Amino acid sequence: MRLYLSSFRIGNRPDELLRLLGEGRRTALILNADDYKDDEARRASLKRELDELEGVGLRPFEVDLREYFGRQEALAEVLSGVDLIYVRGGSAFVLRRAFQHSGADEVIKRLLAEDAVVYAGYSAGPCMLGPTLRGIDGEIDDPRLVPAGYQETTLNWDGLGILPYVIAPHYKSDHVESAEIDRSVAYFIEHHIPFIALRDGQAIVIEGDKRTVVG
Repeated sequence: MRLYLSSFRIGNRPDELLRLLGEGRRTALILNADDYKDDEARRASLKRELDELEGVGLRPFEVDLREYFGRQEALAEVLSGVDLIYVRGGSAFVLRRAFQHSGADEVIKRLLAEDAVVYAGYSAGPCMLGPTLRGIDGEIDDPRLVPAGYQETTLNWDGLGILPYVIAPHYKSDHVESAEIDRSVAYFIEHHIPFIALRDGQAIVIEGDKRTVVG
């Protein structure tokens, strides 16, 4: 299993991500954590992400999970053809709904178990991999948010369970969510939930059984 899990954007060590990839550069960019934004703002987010990923030498294209709601096999075919799945930050709860409706949760778990892809991303993207989303809800990350085009289904508060701990991004950083992350960390401690807190610029690099925090 190969993971590059950043606190904010690509972090300070994109060289570590490229090392995990080897010669691979085909990148599926998942932007659905931004589906709560209006079309103009979402397009601006997409451009910024594509520009950053291209800037470090990757070949990104968007995979919009909304196009695969109820079409898990089609999504599996697309994601099986890339080297990197890169999941942008935004609303963790909107992203969790997108994973659930498209079957991305099951597809990604299988691909990582086979070491067929690298999984990377920041903020909400890494938050998907822990055992739970409990503790990260707040005024900014609202679990009640259901964007247009999404079904009003019961939110699955479970993460993918790929990691045995949760990730707290933007910790003690110059970020609008840092105060809420302080409350999340307090929740994790009170409820005995293992966690790793990352400052912006840092990333967790996982390669097999080896785990390192860089940046």
